[in-house]
Amino acid sequence: MTTAVDETKPPTVALDALDLRLLDLLQDDATLPMRTLAAKVGSSPATCQRRVAAMRASGVLLREVAIVDRQRVGRPLTAFVSVELDRQNDALLRQFEQRMAAEPAVQACYEVSGEFDFLLVVTAASMQEYHAFTRAVFSSNHNVRNFKSMFAMHCSKFETRVPLAPADEA
Repeated sequence: MTTAVDETKPPTVALDALDLRLLDLLQDDATLPMRTLAAKVGSSPATCQRRVAAMRASGVLLREVAIVDRQRVGRPLTAFVSVELDRQNDALLRQFEQRMAAEPAVQACYEVSGEFDFLLVVTAASMQEYHAFTRAVFSSNHNVRNFKSMFAMHCSKFETRVPLAPADEA
């Protein structure tokens, strides 16, 4: 399942100290049982369950996933790809985003400011697979003017955690 982030939604949701503590724990381990979460934050399991459900419903919690080591599953190549479109309008931008969302090799798709329109994170098993991907996705798309690939040589940090300020600092 792919989750698109809708930038038209309100930028923040009011979260109190309990919500932030729950989010912090869930970012470390989303498999923690509700009783364990409750004990760690000093609340009841029912309260924690309601809070977590509310954060899911409001879109604060997008999904709970397992982080897979790409190298150990045979997808060691990571490319950062900047894409320049020939024409831009709302429909064409959305069409490109939808196409990227449907591509399993695309792990992230950002619309960016500057020289290019999009920045993608793409994973592949080999350079041959990546080459086939670029042919199928970019070269065959008549609205892609240019794309440039940069390949990760080493990853010293990969984090999915969002830093959360305590409620009194927010």
